Amino acid sequence: MEKKPVGHFHLEAEQGRARAATLQTAHGAIQTPIFMPVGTRATVKSMSPLDLTTMGAQIILGNTYHLHLRPTSELIRDMGGLHKFMNWDLPILTDSGGFQVFSLASLRKITDEGVEFRSHIDGSRCYISPEISMEIQMNLGSDIIMAFDECPPHPCTADELKKAMDRTYEWLKRCDKSMTRKQSLLFGIVQGGLDQKAREYSIEQVTSVDLPGYALGGYSVGEPIHLMHEMLPNVAPLLPKNKPRYLMGVGKPQDLILAIDAGVDMFDCVLPTRVARNGTLFTSAGPISIKKREFIKDSRPLDEDCSCYTCQNFSMAYLRHLYTTGELLGYRLNTLHNLHFYVQLMKEAREAILEQRWDKFKSSLVWL
Repeated sequence: MEKKPVGHFHLEAEQGRARAATLQTAHGAIQTPIFMPVGTRATVKSMSPLDLTTMGAQIILGNTYHLHLRPTSELIRDMGGLHKFMNWDLPILTDSGGFQVFSLASLRKITDEGVEFRSHIDGSRCYISPEISMEIQMNLGSDIIMAFDECPPHPCTADELKKAMDRTYEWLKRCDKSMTRKQSLLFGIVQGGLDQKAREYSIEQVTSVDLPGYALGGYSVGEPIHLMHEMLPNVAPLLPKNKPRYLMGVGKPQDLILAIDAGVDMFDCVLPTRVARNGTLFTSAGPISIKKREFIKDSRPLDEDCSCYTCQNFSMAYLRHLYTTGELLGYRLNTLHNLHFYVQLMKEAREAILEQRWDKFKSSLVWL
C-alpha cells in the first residue's frame, strides 16, 4: 500500500455532521475521532508508553511551556527529540504555550510581540513569542505543532475578545513564517469565546492561512458547558471540511460525543487522568466515585463491559482500598481504566460512523 504524505487527510465516512477520517503524520496515521492523552511534562501521569500503546492510544500531547522550563527543549533536542527522550514512537502533538497565557494570567505580561512569564516554579523570567514557540516545538520534534495564541478568559468584554482574536491571527502569520520543519504539521487556533459572530470572524481570519489543520480554542475556560454544547454545531462545520478539526481541552465523555456529533475530529483533556487520581472513574453505566463506602466489600469489577487491565484483574473493593490508603498503584490502575474508557469510546464512535449507525450508537450511551 502506498504511504500517504505527511499531512494527508482522508475523510472516510460521514453521518450527519459526525466524521471518521485518517490523518497522516511523520510517526504514523491517526484515525479519528480520537482522544489524545495529555503528557504535559513528557509523561502521561503514572502511565508507561507500553500502557498507552496496549490500550490503543495513537497520539499523546506534550506542553511547550512546561518542557521549555524543564528540562528545556535544547536538552530534549540534544537527546534525540521528544519521541526518543520519552521512548514514544507514535505521533506527538504539542500545545504552544498559549493556554498558559490564560491559566497563568497572574504570572505573565502580554504584548503584541509576545508574553513574558514569571516561572511558576521559581519566579524566574522566561519569554515566549510566536517565533520562540515554534523554535521550542521544532526542537521537540513534534508531529503536530500548535500556533501560539491568546486564549481570552470567560467572561471578557467585546473589546478584549476582538483584541485576543486579532493578536492570535497576527501571531499565527508569524508562526507560519517561522515554522520550517517539514515533518511537522502546524495547526491554527480559532478564538471567539461564546459569541457566534466573533467565532465566524476568527474562523475567517485563521483559515485564510492555509494549514494542515485547525483547532477550536477558548472553550472550557469557565463558561457554562451547555453553552459550548449549543454553539459547537454552528461553529465546527464552518472549519474546512477537508482538514482535521480539533477541540482543545475538552472534556467529559458526553462533551466528546456531542462534539463528534457537531463535526469535531480530535480531542485532548487532563480530566480523565486528573479525576482518576481523585477516585472518579468512568463506566458504561456512568461515572462512579470509588471512595464511597458502598464499595468496601464489592467483589465485582469496576465495569463488567470493560476489557482494560484494571477491570480484568481487580475488584472495586480493592480499588477502594488502594484509594483510601493512598497507595500509588491505585493512581495507576484508576488512570489506566479512565484512559482506556476514553480511547475505547472513540474507537467505538469511529466504527459506528463507518458503519452508518452513529445515531443508534449515540442513543445507546445511557450516561449521555
